[in-house]
Amino acid sequence: MLYNLVLNICVLEFHLLLPHFFFSFLAACLNFLKLCKVKYYNLCLFHTVERNFIAQTGDPTGTGRGGESVFGRLYGEQAKYIQAETKPKLKHTKAGIVSMVNNGEGLHGSQFFFTLSDSLDTLDGVHTIFGEVAEGQDILEKINEILCDEQHRPYKDIRITHTVILEDPFDDPPGLKIPDASPEVTDEIIKGGRLLDDGEDEGKTVQQLEEEAAEKEARSRATVLEMIGDIPDADIAPPENVLFVCKLNPVTTSEDLEIIFSRFGDIESCEVVKDKKTENSLQYAFIEFKNSKSCEDAYFKMDNVLIDDRRIHVDFSQSVAKYKEWRSTFSHRSKRSKKRTK
Repeated sequence: MLYNLVLNICVLEFHLLLPHFFFSFLAACLNFLKLCKVKYYNLCLFHTVERNFIAQTGDPTGTGRGGESVFGRLYGEQAKYIQAETKPKLKHTKAGIVSMVNNGEGLHGSQFFFTLSDSLDTLDGVHTIFGEVAEGQDILEKINEILCDEQHRPYKDIRITHTVILEDPFDDPPGLKIPDASPEVTDEIIKGGRLLDDGEDEGKTVQQLEEEAAEKEARSRATVLEMIGDIPDADIAPPENVLFVCKLNPVTTSEDLEIIFSRFGDIESCEVVKDKKTENSLQYAFIEFKNSKSCEDAYFKMDNVLIDDRRIHVDFSQSVAKYKEWRSTFSHRSKRSKKRTK
């Protein structure tokens, strides 16, 4: 079962330590990011937690003996592992260091671990360090206190519920298939765990667990947006009368969009977002309607429509912080515009 401690695991922000040494070091970062991208780690158990040492995960089988690199998924068994890339200048000096697990033959697959203590020099030169925890140290502290058996397997399941990539500097390898949605919670996955969380989930159907997981995932996504400053509060709801429009032609102006979208109803503000220094269009915009019905009509009618030879994408705005900031600007400009037309 999904242990409630892990609900914020996806909020852990990794600072990938991009190399200053050899190009080959990029493989560990690329491997991890692409596995996150294809949702490989979703629902993975923390199968090993050694107090004041490491918390290990990344094996979909939950046994500690499985997993493969992203190249193994693409090219088969011969590419199941990648070469370990240990760098002497990178050391396991503190809690929150993230490393790929060495399989004993100098190779890495998909498994990785977090350090749970400082100065773990026995790990140096064996496992490839590729990141560190930037947010969520309190979660690691709680994981460190979890009760485990003699094999260091937690008595209660701790899972990665979701992974969110904030930035990916690497091109996708040819043939990499990105799923449209996260993997479904199945009976097989649920039974692959260990103990129920104090009976909290006992008797629940897979459908109920799926609904709860979806709700928790949405909450986690909101928390990530709050963490990176895109919304002021994870509990705040996005506006229902504001559209986000992207993939615009750089020549498309705010006035053009207002004329096109005004056929769906009265518009309070319409602004193509521009670079603050160059004043060049960033090729997306926010359109605020007077009522949510007009906004909904525009959403269903305008997605994938050609404007200035560009097929645009339309969605409901999710960014409350930016919306508030730009709304203030829009209102100021709108008042000036009305004064000029009088």
